[in-house]
Amino acid sequence: MDMTAMVVFAAVVGARFLVPLLIPRYPLPAIIAALTLDGVDQTIFQAMGYDPPGYQGYDKAMDVYYLAIAYLSTLRNWTSRPAVQVARFLYFYRLVGVVAFELSDWRPLLLIFPNTFEYFFIAYEAYRLFWNPARVSLRSWITAAAAIWVFVKLPQEWWIHIAQLDVTDMIAEVPWFGPAIVVAVIGICAVYWYAVRPRQRPPDWSWHVTAEPLPAEAATVAARNRWVAAHGRLASSRTLESVVLVGLIWVVYASVLPGTRATSVQYFVGTAAFVVANAAVSLWVARSARGVERALPAFALRVLMNVAMVWSAGWLLSRGGGGLSTPDALFFVLLLSLITLLENRFRPVYEIRFSPAGTATGQRCGGRRSGPDDPGCGPERCELSVGCQAPGP
Repeated sequence: MDMTAMVVFAAVVGARFLVPLLIPRYPLPAIIAALTLDGVDQTIFQAMGYDPPGYQGYDKAMDVYYLAIAYLSTLRNWTSRPAVQVARFLYFYRLVGVVAFELSDWRPLLLIFPNTFEYFFIAYEAYRLFWNPARVSLRSWITAAAAIWVFVKLPQEWWIHIAQLDVTDMIAEVPWFGPAIVVAVIGICAVYWYAVRPRQRPPDWSWHVTAEPLPAEAATVAARNRWVAAHGRLASSRTLESVVLVGLIWVVYASVLPGTRATSVQYFVGTAAFVVANAAVSLWVARSARGVERALPAFALRVLMNVAMVWSAGWLLSRGGGGLSTPDALFFVLLLSLITLLENRFRPVYEIRFSPAGTATGQRCGGRRSGPDDPGCGPERCELSVGCQAPGP
């Protein structure tokens, strides 16, 4: 590989790791950028005449990585509890399907467990640009998810994973395919402009791409720690979801990393132990009021803690004739540290926002300026609602 190809490869891989970190703050542009990078990375490599060895496996791992950050961002940002519930089901449903596929290598599983979550996330964030998602009912969110599932994701999953076709190859090989895509896009835009747009109600606020402001009770790490100290329990559904989330992600990663030397069950059980240990430490930090506000120092401290635990596990395994792969262990530490840090910081926001004792009225306002016809965010509500602003004159 020459220097140019090496620089391009490093830039693409670096972007695929760094861009998803913007999703919590800039959800819509960041996830579209991550989705675009996922679609063009191998095309870029092919244009450079370079095929990175084993990149297919890491490509799948990075897909799981940015979707995990997107899911955790729903806990931090979304002001519609029904939308979060639908997103949670869609995300874990897909994650289970990916794990099943990696263990069986049966491609139809990717059609049975389509990645509806990704486009549902985009649909929510696109709606939030102008309207308050907290007004939308659970039934409407389920209907939107079903439409994406049937009319968008099933054809796409069949195209990619069953027929194993590639859009760029089809455009190059079939003369009419590219123009047909352009005509279809123009048709969809025309239907929206002339049929859908006139029937839409006026926007609730001026469009914005940044995430909604956090509830006042969750605006700082110290505030969230006080909530966790008062309401957190190690034996809880929160810990169980963390175990399932990180455990399944690591099973996917382990299945695509070279040189893995343990079964999927062993990886899951081992990861569960580390997640529980991280949860116990996080609970202790919250109750002792020792939380670190800035994310980077907190991440560094968590990495050091997990390195110590992984080193201890490797030492114990070596005494029994086993061992750990150093690159895999480092990859595991970084993944575990990042996901658990984000989960520990974002989940209390979700719990506070929708707690009956917290900001129950704030979820109706969405933390933004609302239109005068919104009964949930009038001037009388703003005294009770977190981040709510009264409509202007």
